[in-house]
Amino acid sequence: MKFAIALFSAPHAPSSRRALRFAEAALASGHEIVRLFFYQDAVHNASNAAVPPQDELNLPAEWGVFVRHHRLDAVVCIAAALRRGVLNEEEARRYGRPSANLGEPWDLSGLGQLHEAAQMADRLVCFGGP
Repeated sequence: MKFAIALFSAPHAPSSRRALRFAEAALASGHEIVRLFFYQDAVHNASNAAVPPQDELNLPAEWGVFVRHHRLDAVVCIAAALRRGVLNEEEARRYGRPSANLGEPWDLSGLGQLHEAAQMADRLVCFGGP
């Protein structure tokens, strides 16, 4: 089965950990993930500036390792990211910010990528949100 996974919640939310565990289990069971889409507060999962307390899980780091290891298509909504100060090098330059906090393996793109992923997948699974 082909899955598209959309995540809406911040790294400290339980749904962020559930989304990662679901994605790991899906791949371990032989399924395919056509795209991961990070929206709303989930864009913070792609930030390399997050420093969680030492006694907590570092979900942004775990997401990065997971995406790189499996060479997944991981898209961060550009509008949500800009609003929350999550910038790649190009956007940091464009808006005159001193640094970027979004690097590999993440891609900034628009909401159309979520729509496309839903069309490519057999199932769109969403985690978090209001």
